[in-house]
Amino acid sequence: MEQLMKRYVSVFLLFCVRWGFVLSMTRYSIPEEMKEGSVVANLAADLGLDVSVLATREVKLDIIHNKKYLEINKKTGELYILEKIDREYLCPTRTATTCFLKLDVIFEKPLRMFNIELEITDINDHAPRFRRDKIELDVSESASPGERFTLANAVDPDVGSNTVNAYALSDSEHFSIETQTGSDGTKYVDLVLKKALDREQQPVHNLILTAVDGGVPARSGTASIIVSVLDTNDNAPQFDNLLYSVNITENSPMGTLILTLNATDLDEGSNADISYSFTFYTSEKTQDMFSLNQNTGEIKVKDVIDFEEIKILEMHIQAKDKGHNPLSGQCTVMVYVEDVNDNYPEITVKSLRNAVKETVPVGTVIALVGVSDRDSGDNGKVDLSISEQLPFVLNKSSERDFELVVSESLDRETVPGYNIILTVTDRGTPSLSDNETITLELLDVNDNAPQFPKSFYTILVMENNAPGSLLSSVTAFDPDYNENQYLVYFIIEKEIVNTSISMLFSINPENGDLYALKTFDYEREKEFLFHIEARDSGNPPLSSNVTVHIILLDQNDNTPLIVSPWRAHGSVVEEVIPRSTDKGHLIAKVIAIDSDSVQNARVTYQFLQVPDATLFSLDQYNGEIRTMRMFSYRDPRHQRLVVIAKDNGDPALSATVTIKLSTVEHVVKAFSETSEVPLEYDIFSDLNLYLLIGLGSVSFLLLMTILVTIVLKCQKPKPTKATPPCRNSVVSQRSSTVADSTLVSNDAYWYSLFLAETRKGKVVVRQPIPKSGGYIVSSIPRSTGLTETSESAASTLQYSK
Repeated sequence: MEQLMKRYVSVFLLFCVRWGFVLSMTRYSIPEEMKEGSVVANLAADLGLDVSVLATREVKLDIIHNKKYLEINKKTGELYILEKIDREYLCPTRTATTCFLKLDVIFEKPLRMFNIELEITDINDHAPRFRRDKIELDVSESASPGERFTLANAVDPDVGSNTVNAYALSDSEHFSIETQTGSDGTKYVDLVLKKALDREQQPVHNLILTAVDGGVPARSGTASIIVSVLDTNDNAPQFDNLLYSVNITENSPMGTLILTLNATDLDEGSNADISYSFTFYTSEKTQDMFSLNQNTGEIKVKDVIDFEEIKILEMHIQAKDKGHNPLSGQCTVMVYVEDVNDNYPEITVKSLRNAVKETVPVGTVIALVGVSDRDSGDNGKVDLSISEQLPFVLNKSSERDFELVVSESLDRETVPGYNIILTVTDRGTPSLSDNETITLELLDVNDNAPQFPKSFYTILVMENNAPGSLLSSVTAFDPDYNENQYLVYFIIEKEIVNTSISMLFSINPENGDLYALKTFDYEREKEFLFHIEARDSGNPPLSSNVTVHIILLDQNDNTPLIVSPWRAHGSVVEEVIPRSTDKGHLIAKVIAIDSDSVQNARVTYQFLQVPDATLFSLDQYNGEIRTMRMFSYRDPRHQRLVVIAKDNGDPALSATVTIKLSTVEHVVKAFSETSEVPLEYDIFSDLNLYLLIGLGSVSFLLLMTILVTIVLKCQKPKPTKATPPCRNSVVSQRSSTVADSTLVSNDAYWYSLFLAETRKGKVVVRQPIPKSGGYIVSSIPRSTGLTETSESAASTLQYSK
């Protein structure tokens, strides 16, 4: 077999460079029945490919058939036989002169496809065979020399020279054969009478018919012919026409009448009764498709007629009379099948990428698609299309092959995937169509930074919060997928008043919950401003940040502090006034400050204890205690007043001061060298500061009035006259001297200095000078780190606005 094997290679290369894809066509020719493992060709060499990279390029062999006859050796690049190829099985139509096996060779990375046509040539592996091993003929003895008799022809599934080539008849003096060739190349044989028969001499003739093909070596088959000599019936039936032509559409319904034959016989009686039948020249397949009524000659459709399988049918029909020695006549019926658009077009996905990155460039080939239609003419011409709304286009790479290509930029966050419906439609009337759905998944790329719903977060926090309390949740959203959307939250480090922000706040890195790490005091800090960053887990990671503004809310957690009149802790304030005090005289001014803010720092004053409500009045807003009338002899000389200073918080907090008031006929004012005066007040509210300035101004005017009055009194001889009213302040029980007025004057200077310096945020310290009646006043910046203990020791108070 292999010595007779002929192989030729004709390569037709059609390069169609489009979107990085190359299409080639190669044609080989091999004989059928080659042994398994036989090498057909070296594809790598013929296609110009590097053998060393075949294993990594994912070679795929797509055979357009139901069997896989061949395979590619990925190490050598050779195309070899995987299963024996039977040409007669692959191409069952005997009239086909050529038989091709179509293959698609697809290489990945980069994508490349080659079309291969493998021609299977015939070898003489079948011997001719007669449909019947025994042929019986009845021949009238009256038959004239030259009369012909139809014999069953031999069939050979081989083609070309390997099919039936000639017939031979055993030696006979009465018979010979003549060979005819049909329209499809089939050899038919007729038995010809060359000498008149004599039934009385030889009633039966036994002949051997041999069919020989043209193969090398030739094969043959035989059939026996038994000729029975009958008595005479001298008129044979005659058809109206020797040749009939009929057109019929495929898929005609069964029972459809295509032709009614008519034959006549000049004889009478049974010799003129005619019956119709197929001759041996009519193939079995044709007889399966049509039925012939032996009495009427009607030919009807018996089975499905498929244009794609056979286009022309040939029937040989004889009309035989019913005489004692029946005679027959013959005609030929040619049936031409017309195509009907009865085959749906088909789509074959030859290569497909089910998933691509969303950043895949425009022009990337997603799939290779082939289309086909078994119909012919316009019925077999097809068009392939996709929905116009999708970001893909179809590019035609060959007559039956298309590339599905990305035509626009893809975005997984907008559309995570596509169901691409390919629709193929033929051009028949009416047209037929089919569709194929290609599912394409977009793989995520980290192309989106995290996004906060707000650009600025304002969070209100009540002071005195518990450490570790949840303040708020600052979360961002990332439209990416999987690890590209997993977010981690950070506080961007910064320092606030020499303290790291990470010491004050913490954030849950997984969900963005923001926590306070310490208890905040509104009186120390009012607000915090920092940034939070959200970072995804992509590669490389993307991030964004947001500004967080923490605003502390005041809580009524500070009790009002009474700073005037000043007294030692737990002591009672003593005031001395003359009994001749007029109505409306200022006895004392209670000043309280509150470190809280807004309503929590708004202080009001009330008498908690007053001996005579008709004698004293208290302004609830400025804390001034004044006389409502003059003292009478019935009023006790010693009065005890208890004043409560209460803020406006909820619940309200308060402080009290007790003022022991003594009335005298003459006021003697002196200062103790060891008496302490508050040196610094803590936080003043605006209202209290205003009141304090007013009080200082009134005190200064009152002081000047007292000085003038004292000078005038010292010049008069009448010492028993009542002294003018004195300034409402803390005085000792010493006798009044000229030095007292100096001290009072120093006291006024002290108040004005105190107010000026505390408004600048400084600490004012006043220390008495022993035995001198004067003071040393010092102004110290807060940054010196003066402690409360040391300040207290220096008789100081701090003011912090």
